[in-house]
Amino acid sequence: MAERWPTAAEMMTARPLSVSPDAPLSQALGVMRTRRIHEVPVVRQRRVLGMVTFDAIARRTNVPLATKVSHLMLLPPIVTPTTPFAEVVEALLAAGLRAAPVTGAKNELLGVVSRTDLVAALPDLGAVAAHRLSEVMEPLTLVLSEGDPCGNLLGQDQLRQIENHPLPVVDRKGRITGAVGVADLGELLWRPQSPGHRDAGGKDSVYGVQIRSIMHTPPLTATASTTAGAAAQLMTRQRVSSVFVVDGSRPVGVVSQADLLGLAVGGGPGPRERGALGDVFVQVQGLRGSSDPAVLADIDRVVARGLRRIARQVHPVMLNLRVSPHASHRSGEATVEGRLYTDRAIYYASRTGWNLYAALTDLLDEVERQTRRVKEERGRRGHGRRDRGSFPPVEESPGDADLERQIRSATRPDED
Repeated sequence: MAERWPTAAEMMTARPLSVSPDAPLSQALGVMRTRRIHEVPVVRQRRVLGMVTFDAIARRTNVPLATKVSHLMLLPPIVTPTTPFAEVVEALLAAGLRAAPVTGAKNELLGVVSRTDLVAALPDLGAVAAHRLSEVMEPLTLVLSEGDPCGNLLGQDQLRQIENHPLPVVDRKGRITGAVGVADLGELLWRPQSPGHRDAGGKDSVYGVQIRSIMHTPPLTATASTTAGAAAQLMTRQRVSSVFVVDGSRPVGVVSQADLLGLAVGGGPGPRERGALGDVFVQVQGLRGSSDPAVLADIDRVVARGLRRIARQVHPVMLNLRVSPHASHRSGEATVEGRLYTDRAIYYASRTGWNLYAALTDLLDEVERQTRRVKEERGRRGHGRRDRGSFPPVEESPGDADLERQIRSATRPDED
């Protein structure tokens, strides 16, 4: 890890654009479109009231653009000029935002620090920058074709994914030719209701325009052996938020700004404290639309049990979970992808279960098996020392009996 972490004051963009809470959404969209940004601070008399995001506007397509910004603004995390790099990363990832305002003692707006600013500083972070993209890349679950209609981008699953990273666009031979991100989707929503210049006439809606009309090209690509520092330099130079990992000319994975920044979570100057699961940063994506608070409470219980077992093998630092429900109701089938960052390695697993909890339990079991195998292999190589990332056994805490039975029946169907 780096000996010294840069602060928000050293990375932020000073004197950023802002909007008032009484401004219409059309004005906020215009600012985002002009500057190709995703969030704008909402300010009254220099004091920060919140943030308005493109994601929030895109999710509410039925809201007129004359609506006041105050109706859709969010509360941003608190970032001060002295907040260090790792803490800014954790604040943005926890809030699910790409940027946050930097405020002074009287909550006045001093600047904005974004994921782009953080990625620009990443190549100087030593061990963080040395990781390979093969360690952090996400497998692609959605690939677009050039001839697909743009209306396909407005489904819940597509919006959920495009919030996290741009989607690759391929030609008929499967070769990557472009990408569609949040900014490109903003261009679509901003367009007049007429076909694109590359599309056949006769369409009466921009949602029928082919994706090739709005995609940006060429997409930024790299190989799996590229370092995180080199990828960060590419992203900064090309002013993009992700890089696609390719095998030849075919996309096989994607690395977003959030994936790179996740390498710094839990880091900082000085020795790292061990033995406390409360220090593990857990990020859950894909459930933002859920109105049932019991879902997150149940997820917390399942994750806590899994992390206690995993902590016997390694030191967990961050767990990133991405949920893709297959149905709208709570007990429906779901796929959960997980990436566990530890002090020694990064582990990835993906599982589909008859419900969210079954998939999550199976995923954590798989990650535990991976960490156990790695620890046993180190022991067989005769290192002759205790794994520095291991903890003494932790007693399991009693949980929800009904939930335990439900998960057990899902993951061990041959038991009574």
